[in-house]
Amino acid sequence: MRKIPLALSAFCLFLAVGAANAHASVPSPLYPGTNVAKLAEQAPIHWVSVAQIENSLQGRPPMAVGFDIDDTVLFSSPGFWRGKELYSPQSEEYLHNPAFWEKMNNGWDEFSIPKEVARTLIAMHVKRGDAIYFVTGRSQTKTETVSKTLQDDFQIPAENMNPVIFAGDQPGQNTKTQWLQDKRIKMFYGDSDNDIRAAREVGARGIRVLRASNSTYRPLPQAGMYNEEVIANSEY
Repeated sequence: MRKIPLALSAFCLFLAVGAANAHASVPSPLYPGTNVAKLAEQAPIHWVSVAQIENSLQGRPPMAVGFDIDDTVLFSSPGFWRGKELYSPQSEEYLHNPAFWEKMNNGWDEFSIPKEVARTLIAMHVKRGDAIYFVTGRSQTKTETVSKTLQDDFQIPAENMNPVIFAGDQPGQNTKTQWLQDKRIKMFYGDSDNDIRAAREVGARGIRVLRASNSTYRPLPQAGMYNEEVIANSEY
């Protein structure tokens, strides 16, 4: 008589295992779909347009304004991708390699793509007569062509353009915060959290530019986390 319960138990176990295997093998839906609530969802942050920024500056005299470079005015991931593959494929050590920075600062920006939001912003500030500074976290090199590349890419008149400031990350170098203070920069555009913090530390107006989602600089920052202004559609 014990054979019947044992047979039933084995049969139930077979069904359970079969069901589990069947469930595990079911692929994710090919067309998961969406809904209106998901499509309409927006982060509750302070979005602004370039036109609104320009309007907020009406009546104010020319001033010094600053821009970060990588992922703010240039999509420079091609150069950084090449540097990583060439000097340290398995790590970020290439960022501490002087040979990489010599390449990046002396020609590899020819492969960088100027961001459209930067074209609009810089043209607006040039029209106002503002002094344009570029303050980057890149390491300084003996020579550099970045200043000329930026001036050419964004058609900045000589009277508005200043040489690129390489803040770097070496001991004894001025930080971005110190440079913003030294140059009396009143507005600073950047994609990283450090850019916004640096601006606020010197009482400047820090405005966030979105980092493109395919940037090699990861993780992507949380734009708006400091309740700063974030420029809409500024990822390209």
